[in-house]
Amino acid sequence: MAKLSKKYKEALAKFDPEQVYSVEEAIKLAKETSTVNFDASVEVAFRLGIDTRKNDQQIRGAMVLPNGTGKTQRVLVFAKGEKAKEAEDAGADFVGEQELISKINDGWFDFDVIVATPDMMGQVGRLGRVLGPKGLMPNPKTGTVTMDVAKAVEEIKAGKVEYRAEKAGIVHSAIGKVSFDADKLVENFRALNEQLAKAKPASSKGVYFKSVTLSTTMGPGIKVDLSEVRAAL
Repeated sequence: MAKLSKKYKEALAKFDPEQVYSVEEAIKLAKETSTVNFDASVEVAFRLGIDTRKNDQQIRGAMVLPNGTGKTQRVLVFAKGEKAKEAEDAGADFVGEQELISKINDGWFDFDVIVATPDMMGQVGRLGRVLGPKGLMPNPKTGTVTMDVAKAVEEIKAGKVEYRAEKAGIVHSAIGKVSFDADKLVENFRALNEQLAKAKPASSKGVYFKSVTLSTTMGPGIKVDLSEVRAAL
């Protein structure tokens, strides 16, 4: 078993890891138990009662958090002509076509999100081998394959997050930074909670929200009271 650091032990001493806390209490504790010397991300993990082996239970999407994430996203856009200009005007960090595809093939990854117009996907699709494993492949479900590149870039810059259920049915997402006011983190949490409630597959039977845990980067996990979470259903 990995040895716990002194800071981590001190953080654990501030709460009961087996107890469940209200959303407000859990976020307050998350801010208090951050163990790093930088502005850590506040993250949430929803364990859902879904079977991701079934196509109709593969939850994936994107949303703009009310108060953003506190992280500046570097956006690359594959577009040409007027759409390329729209992307540049909207604040995209990199815009281009084949020259950027070649750079990525050569190992360049100085960006966080890719947006592409549908007519570029034939070329971008060839990067699936390198982009897929990193979760960077544009996808219509997350709004990153679109003709409205300006809107896509603006939303990403405003704090858009992508969410996707992993094999075990867990959705991980950042909801802000430790430096955020607690009420802003609560608002972001509830927005994501409601989004996942709306995304519940009709074929999902039994308990949908099975557990929810809040944490900060390298910080301990804090269990959230499910009665609040399930109230969004």
